[in-house]
Amino acid sequence: MELYDSGSTADLDRLADSCVDLLRKHRLIVTTAESCTGGMLSAKLVDIPGVSEVFQEGYVTYSNKSKRRLLNVSKSTLKKYGAVSTQTAREMAIGAVFAASADIAVSITGIAGPDGGDEEKPVGLVFIACYMNDRVTVEEHHFRGSRSEVRTQSVQSALRLLRATILEHSKD
Repeated sequence: MELYDSGSTADLDRLADSCVDLLRKHRLIVTTAESCTGGMLSAKLVDIPGVSEVFQEGYVTYSNKSKRRLLNVSKSTLKKYGAVSTQTAREMAIGAVFAASADIAVSITGIAGPDGGDEEKPVGLVFIACYMNDRVTVEEHHFRGSRSEVRTQSVQSALRLLRATILEHSKD
């Protein structure tokens, strides 16, 4: 659990470029499953020329119904833990990798604000998961700032996790 300042556009661009280079190098196909970021992660990847070699589709699943229908997130997970949870982020990543027949998936679910938070799940709470080679890593973040800043920090952290996962698994 970390607090981040919002990342600069240049930092995001460099991170996305680095991820796409690594995906190409290791011949991996990535997919995304996004809730609170509404496609920002996919858009950041698509900004990189030639990304079509490694990215074919992504999912924006803002509602619980879409998480269930497109990503196979279980109704019981959503009911017991809620959309903003480690468990839901995990199931989103797993569901996306299989729905897209990809090698690696990154999911983001959280509360971007300014409304929607409470004491248990405050605004800025975001869970990011990455699935590759039958392993899932889930990170919990507590971001600060405006809705836009929370979303940008989420994308930055998702790219960092994607990059770290590729590097870790390419050693195997």
